[in-house]
Amino acid sequence: MQLTHTRLLVKNYRDCFLFYRDVLGFPVLWGDEESLYADFDAGDAKLALFDRRQMAEAVGNDHLPLERKAMDRVVIIFRVENVDETYHGLKEQGVHFVAEPTSREAWRIRSAQFRDPDGTLIEINQGL
Repeated sequence: MQLTHTRLLVKNYRDCFLFYRDVLGFPVLWGDEESLYADFDAGDAKLALFDRRQMAEAVGNDHLPLERKAMDRVVIIFRVENVDETYHGLKEQGVHFVAEPTSREAWRIRSAQFRDPDGTLIEINQGL
């Protein structure tokens, strides 16, 4: 696995986008202030912003209020060669997935999500 992103799940996407671009000065690799997703050049890995509501929908937590302390705020992203093979290998090791492998055409990736023992959301993905 290769770490590719740290994704911040934000409620106020536009203000966060402007903060990371204009205040902190991270170059934008993809997205804009209205896209609800953006990648910034943060050196060896990317810093990504994503609308919290959309990530909640992807992992089945969209029934929870966005302000709830249990709502995810960070996702660690790992690129893998084959999401389905990695998914099956991790399941054999007892990993419980919150979202099975899914092709997300709008995101241009195939992804699956699970949690570490402390509850941190982790995504494995491959490009489509």
